[in-house]
Amino acid sequence: MVMKMANGVGTVYKLSGNRRNPYIVRKTVGWEIDVKTGKHKQIYVTIGYAPTRAKGLEMLMEYNKNPYDIEASKITFSEVYEKWSAEKFPTISDSNVKGYQASYKCCEALHNRIFKDLKLSDLQGVIDNCGKNYPTLRKLKVLLNQMYDYAMKYELCNKDYSQYVDILKFKNKNPNKTDRSPFTEDEINALWVQKDNIYVQIVLMLIYSGVRVSELLDLKCENIYIDEHYFKVVESKTDSGVRVVPIHDRTYPIFRKWYDEGCEYLLHTPDGNHFTYRNYYDSYWTPVMELIRCSHKPHDTRHTCVSMMTAKEVNPTLIKKIIGHSGAMSLTEKVYTHVNVKELLEAINRI
Repeated sequence: MVMKMANGVGTVYKLSGNRRNPYIVRKTVGWEIDVKTGKHKQIYVTIGYAPTRAKGLEMLMEYNKNPYDIEASKITFSEVYEKWSAEKFPTISDSNVKGYQASYKCCEALHNRIFKDLKLSDLQGVIDNCGKNYPTLRKLKVLLNQMYDYAMKYELCNKDYSQYVDILKFKNKNPNKTDRSPFTEDEINALWVQKDNIYVQIVLMLIYSGVRVSELLDLKCENIYIDEHYFKVVESKTDSGVRVVPIHDRTYPIFRKWYDEGCEYLLHTPDGNHFTYRNYYDSYWTPVMELIRCSHKPHDTRHTCVSMMTAKEVNPTLIKKIIGHSGAMSLTEKVYTHVNVKELLEAINRI
């Protein structure tokens, strides 16, 4: 015998048919006039569906103890991300936006899940199985923290599980670590032999400037001071990445040629469009590596530039300034060391 619920508490009853969650949990939230009969009728909200009556009663008790917006409680992880990002992204830099977008992609397993139903095990599962290194996991945790702050603020969930996510166990591990090896002298010579190939030219520009491939692909001509032999990186993944970069004498004619083509971006596709990283890597970088018979990644060009400057005994502070790396800088180097373009040009031209 099923015990009758007290008035106003709500109801749990079993639906017909073969269902995974056959018990419906409902509660009356008001009354309205039936226009056909002229009688009052109840207005229900469906709190949810449960596999057993006991689970349904638990859901009903939780709702009565802490009533929440039923529609809001059905919002998915992706919908919370969209609402949060609409508030957040206009206030941050493009590079930070790209970082959050990359972290969101790591959470694909959660995208269509109801946000309030997520538990710590779901969040930790993303961390444990995404195969990312520790710095990337830190960014992922920041995203989860901010999404839960947003969700708690707007009562989209009752508990912040993101604060319990453990990333420290991955601190000294890097599942995606690959060996970084500079280009050899023979490989660089092979590139110079092919210098009339415009896509070989890009590799040489990377090697002799130390910039990240994304920084060079995103470089606009308005930020190039071609007659003064330098350009400015105005957006980067780090604060120290925003910097002045000298143009090496050997690659200056290459920069000049691309610059004089008059496109918005220094580097561009044959039809004048902006390169995306994937388009550049697949269609242009890989064929060049095949041409000189090696298997380098674009980031190896930065290591090559650093190695060449180090071999020529360039001042370490100048090396850090040129490549935009603050991680190993002392406080004195960060705050008190000021260098001019002439010093940077002299340093880069030693290689």
